[in-house]
Amino acid sequence: QVQLVESGGGSVQAGGSLRLSCAASGFTSSSVCMAWFRQAPGKEREEVAFMLRYGITTYSDSVKGRFTISRDNSKNTLYLQMSSLKPEDTAMYYCAAPRYGSGCRRKYEENYWGQGTQVTVSS
Repeated sequence: QVQLVESGGGSVQAGGSLRLSCAASGFTSSSVCMAWFRQAPGKEREEVAFMLRYGITTYSDSVKGRFTISRDNSKNTLYLQMSSLKPEDTAMYYCAAPRYGSGCRRKYEENYWGQGTQVTVSS
């Protein structure tokens, strides 16, 4: 049974940092594309970062240069290091893994999702 459990969210001032974690179970996270998405109140869920199987990473333009996606294969855990946080980064952050295949999936129904972790950035 696939499970994704996010943690590490919280409230920070603008300019601060947080590190999110996503503990995966029921599959080997290093064998698939893993992703972080976020959803702010009243907005659609948006992609933040992807980590492909071979360590290739991609980022949305809004977080490029400030966020870093990584993983610890020994812990089967995905991370999102967030720095220089802005109020517009405030959202629920979700970890995602594909329901089939190993490639990156962008549609809601094509992914497994965690329960999310809240990030709030105050100005």
